[in-house]
Amino acid sequence: MTTAKTTSRRGRPATDLAEPITSGQAAIYQRLRSHLAFLRLDAAAEALTAVLDTARDQDLSVIEAMEQLLAIEVDTTQTRRLAGRLRFACLPHTWTLSDYDFTAQPGIDPKLITELATLRFLDDAGNVLLIGPPGTGKTMLAAILARAAVDAGHRVYFTTAEDLARRARKAHLEGRFDTCMRFYCGPRLLVIDEFAYRRGQPDPDANSALFEVISRRYLKSSTILTSHTGIAGWGDRLGDPMLAAALLDRLLHRGIVVGIDGPSYRMRAHQQRTDQLRRALAGPAAPTVRCHSR
Repeated sequence: MTTAKTTSRRGRPATDLAEPITSGQAAIYQRLRSHLAFLRLDAAAEALTAVLDTARDQDLSVIEAMEQLLAIEVDTTQTRRLAGRLRFACLPHTWTLSDYDFTAQPGIDPKLITELATLRFLDDAGNVLLIGPPGTGKTMLAAILARAAVDAGHRVYFTTAEDLARRARKAHLEGRFDTCMRFYCGPRLLVIDEFAYRRGQPDPDANSALFEVISRRYLKSSTILTSHTGIAGWGDRLGDPMLAAALLDRLLHRGIVVGIDGPSYRMRAHQQRTDQLRRALAGPAAPTVRCHSR
């Protein structure tokens, strides 16, 4: 019985049925898997059989098969690294720029936000200050820019001013303040949310920790800071006008201030839910009955 043969696209004869693998080929295959495992290319090792089958079926060259195999490993590594950067970043939500409703905040220039999303300000260790009333989307914009930086491969960390102060105070008491400062100075982009949020008695330790972080990052790495208090009121909130001036001097040297003066997202959502509830309680309108005279 003869085996029907066809001609491959490279001009080599190929059988319709796969030829059985020889003992020598099996040994090479096992050594190849061993090499991949030794190099910790686990995704490539797992995909090796499928890639070899594809190479045989599609008559791929050695270079083409190697490119497919390594592309699988690269994609897996990139996905794993992205997941790790996202875990470290501690973002409040994984929003992207497409999630932001610019029509709800007509005071914001979409071109400016789009420009910031290119992350060119990171190249100059620039800062971004998002200032506006509560509920206007400052945290969301900060998270969007942070997510863009994570996607671009940068190390990012998102925190609140209160949590930063709490951790710095605890580190100081435990004798590891410098280690804490190195942690906050490490990320390419640090987001400090809800700055100068609380009224009442200022906390000198918290102010000192924040100033130390900003000072150490100055001209080295970028910081995004959100605050519902205008920069003119920082001195009163911090209880130290000189400290506020020193902070602003460093933040604004290579900084961009984005003022947001518009309606609250939360209040708008509340109003929409209230209107829907009222319409549901009112029920459908009663049909109009018309009488026709004969």
